Order: sequence, then structure tokens, then C-alpha cells
Amino acid sequence: MMTDAHTDKIRLYEIFAEFGKALASASRLELLDLLSQAPRTVEELAEAAHLSLANASQHLQRLKSAGLVTAVREGVFIRYRLAGPAVVQLWLALRAVGEQHKYELEPALNAYRPQRHDFPTIPLVELLERLESHEVTLIDVRPGEEYAAGHLPGAISIPLSELQQRLEELPPGRLVVAYCRGPYCVYADQALALLAARGWQGARLEEGVNEWQQAGYSLEG
Repeated sequence: MMTDAHTDKIRLYEIFAEFGKALASASRLELLDLLSQAPRTVEELAEAAHLSLANASQHLQRLKSAGLVTAVREGVFIRYRLAGPAVVQLWLALRAVGEQHKYELEPALNAYRPQRHDFPTIPLVELLERLESHEVTLIDVRPGEEYAAGHLPGAISIPLSELQQRLEELPPGRLVVAYCRGPYCVYADQALALLAARGWQGARLEEGVNEWQQAGYSLEG
């Protein structure tokens, strides 16, 4: 039989369990990942996550009830954002546990990013050194609203959908480093494939803005 003290303790765990219940959905995790890049309206999130408006709204309400996101009305729209930096840390920690303990993750990532091993990668420290010496051009191929919300210092915003039309903006003869939303994003791979087909030398930064901040660096924007 539980004592009153243990009943109170279990209540604490029940509160923490609410976070786990809110995270127990692939669609809600994708919404959190998208919101870690930039605040968005329900409509924008539904489109980006390939959800119906009603389904996206239900998932966001579940995340809001758990205290993971907040919402502000802007005229006829409702804009969502993460409740704070701790939510990003929670998402990254969940990913890290999966990377260490789920053997299915590697083949699933290879299936999602079939060009994952086609291009060289560049470590953060090397990127910083080569940016300082003007040896590389860093491009952010995420959508423009994500770049505006925060981007790596010195990065040029060229969304993937605009890259083919904006190649002339890239300095010739310089390595182009592309990054997107981090290691679970395919945009940078697709950008590098396009660049390679046009004769450019490219490399991928696996990290995105969340990993950059986790490493202790600041963003611009």
C-alpha cells in the first residue's frame, strides 16, 4: 500500500509522464523540429508537415497542453513557437538516446538521405577556421523564414527551391558548404547534388542551428 508521501511522489512522475505522452507521436516530433527552426502559423506547420489543418491543430493543442509550445493570435492566424530553449534540449536529448540505442536508426536515415555519403562533410571547428580565412562560402538552404529566425554567422540564405536560379551569386572557385536543419534533414544533400551537377565543389555541414547552439556558438538573426 502506498503511503501519502509515495502518492505525492507518484504524482510528480505523472506530471513528467505528460511530456512523454505528448512526445509519443511522430507528427508531433516533426512539429517540434520545425518549430525549433522558426515560429510558424498552424497553416504553415500543416503544409510543412504534410498534415491536414485539423490534424495539425490537434497535435499542436496536445503539445500546448503539455507546456511544450505556446501560441499567440495574430489577426486571423495563430502562431506557435517553442515554450523555451529547454524544449530544444529535450528534442536533442531524445535524438541522442535514439542514436545510441536504436539500431534501426542508421538504415532509416540512409533510406531518407540516399545521398548522405556522396559528399564530404566539414567539422564545425574547420568550418570556422575556413570561414575566417575566406576559403569557403557557407549557404543556408532552409526556407527563408527559418534563416530570418536565426542562422549561422556568415551564412548566405539561398533556399533549396531558389538555388538553381541563384548560382551566379556564389563566388567562383571556392568550396561551397551547405547546411540545413541538421543531420535529419535532406535539403543540404539535394543542394550539393545540384551544385555538383553544375560543376561546383561542395561539402556538407551536418549540424544545423540547434547543434550549433548546443556546441556553444551564437546565431545571427
